[in-house]
Amino acid sequence: MGSVSDRALAHIDSEEVLAELLERIWQGLGVDAVAVLILEPGGNELVAAATKGIESEVRQGVRVPLGRGFAGRIAAEKHPVILDRIDETTVVNPLLWEKGIKTLLGVPLLVGGEVLGVLHVGSLTPRTFTEDDVEFLQAAADRVALSVEAQQAQSARAAASKLQRSLLPAQLPLVPSLDFAARYVPGGRSIVAGDWYDVFTLPNGWMGIVIGDVVGHDLPAAVVMGRLRSALRAYSLEHTDPAEVLTRLDRKAQHFEPGMMATVLYGTLEPNFEKLYLSSAGHLAPVLASPGEPTEFAKLPTDPPIGAVREARRQTTEIDLPPGTITCFYTDGLVERRHAPLDQGLEALRSAVRPQRSERVCAAVMGALIGESVPEDDVALLVFRRQAADEVGALDVTMQAIPESLKDIRAAMRRWLSAVGVGGDVAGDLLLAVGEACTNSVEHAYGPAGGDIHLRMELLDDELVVTVRDHGRWRPARGVNRGRGLTLMEKCGDEVEVLRGEEGTTVVIRRRLEAEAQA
Repeated sequence: MGSVSDRALAHIDSEEVLAELLERIWQGLGVDAVAVLILEPGGNELVAAATKGIESEVRQGVRVPLGRGFAGRIAAEKHPVILDRIDETTVVNPLLWEKGIKTLLGVPLLVGGEVLGVLHVGSLTPRTFTEDDVEFLQAAADRVALSVEAQQAQSARAAASKLQRSLLPAQLPLVPSLDFAARYVPGGRSIVAGDWYDVFTLPNGWMGIVIGDVVGHDLPAAVVMGRLRSALRAYSLEHTDPAEVLTRLDRKAQHFEPGMMATVLYGTLEPNFEKLYLSSAGHLAPVLASPGEPTEFAKLPTDPPIGAVREARRQTTEIDLPPGTITCFYTDGLVERRHAPLDQGLEALRSAVRPQRSERVCAAVMGALIGESVPEDDVALLVFRRQAADEVGALDVTMQAIPESLKDIRAAMRRWLSAVGVGGDVAGDLLLAVGEACTNSVEHAYGPAGGDIHLRMELLDDELVVTVRDHGRWRPARGVNRGRGLTLMEKCGDEVEVLRGEEGTTVVIRRRLEAEAQA
């Protein structure tokens, strides 16, 4: 029995322990087949995970329903079973009787009284397994169970970490007049939980901003988080009202994820970013800091968390965002401490937030509330600031020269024009002129290989200068009544210049601003 003890295997790398255990069981009992079946998440089926002697069990993905046949009975009853008649009436897996196995001995894999799977051995000749054989195999099963549990935990953590990294934004969007920054720090209890944040633009020019926290840790929480994030994005395409989006998200979660619970704070920003509409599903209120005003928490009702109450009534609150305003979204891991009141953490957060650049706010908040310590729970922090008009730089956009890009270019232009205070007829004329220039690049600049369009808009004193550039060679206009784009651009701009060369075409549109054209 010492050959399968912890001490005997202490020098073996964890990834090789299971294979080594199967080899030692093979030799120790003198059997012809050894197999480990693991209970799948959900607890309804056993799946072949490792074998020696009948390797096709794993290669063919053998599955055994819980409670059925030899292995299913062992897992359900949690005690050893010896079987000396191997056929379709006693064994679910046909490979065992097809290979000629005559006798089977199996024991459960148990950790803390919970079944992880089944370990069984088989002989090609009739054999009587003794009590010593059963004791040996159960001791081996206990060691196998520990190895399997360790491998499952390691795999789950790695998968959860990879999943969460893939779902958190790789880069926050570059949006004229908005300054974003974020932090994510795993807690000490696990390398990942269900915290997430997201920022995305919508086809109508609005923006969605969300932060959430799924109850739980590791892979199950990360999987649910990914599903909620995807569903929320889908519902946001249909509604700009955050309460309606969270209502639909709650309905979906209660049907497809029964038993889960999550807090979510979802907000939508108008295209001019002057107002933020917020709805909270059990999430802590964001912090607001405006120049010349005291820092405070947003005043909004806190509705039930996602998954907590059926048909919960949800509300949306409208919040003004004057230029220079900082808005700070966060998860509870930032402010909750096991041996301190929540109000203490919230006050520390409020004191750390000031109306300055978002990156500086993130640094100040993390320094004040986390410092050198390891947080007890995951921490997600998302900060954005509405810039003043004189802080907004030039708009630079590069997109594929395809028709689908045109609406994104228009949305980016609308946001930028609003940010620099240009509206009315000037904004409408420029949208029309630039749209025509970009459409020409899409239709005429490239062949099947495709290419890019680059748009730059900048405000120089009292003049708007727009540059549209491609790197293709324009084809002649096709069809009748075509080729009038230049005339349209000239009517919308004060000066239009088209430069064609070996490296592509550049269109420069200039429009002088009258005082009343600037909002």
